[in-house]
Amino acid sequence: MNDSKLPALNSELVLALLRITLGALFLSTFFENLHKDLYTAKGYASLIRYYIQYGHAPEVWKHVMAITAAHAPLTGPAQGVLECSLGIFLIIGLLSRAAALVAFGFLTGLWVSEWGLGWIWELLVPMAVAAALSIGASGRRAALDVTFAQRWPKYPI
Repeated sequence: MNDSKLPALNSELVLALLRITLGALFLSTFFENLHKDLYTAKGYASLIRYYIQYGHAPEVWKHVMAITAAHAPLTGPAQGVLECSLGIFLIIGLLSRAAALVAFGFLTGLWVSEWGLGWIWELLVPMAVAAALSIGASGRRAALDVTFAQRWPKYPI
């Protein structure tokens, strides 16, 4: 097969597809966790304590998780709002790079929390996508960022 006859994909389109896919991942996770009551104080604290007891995160990170579990009436719903918001922002392309950067940080924390409990790549791949979106022009195609940049030329996309 001659590769020179294949059309090249537009990088902005590829980033938009990755952005929307990552957003869909966050929204689907939000609804799955909501159904499992993981944003309630009891459900959230129980999950975090499971990570602490059975995971292999560094002790300093387990201490951070213990603080998070102790404040589960606040941190549980806050995580739900964060996951839902990231999903929506990424899908509609609002503050795309910032949302991707926050997603990268969140996924990194979750990855460390789950050391020894999950397959290493299940969070590394979305982390890599989020990192690429935060440094790439992820909001230049199929995004509200484009509309805002046209209206306000100093809008950073």
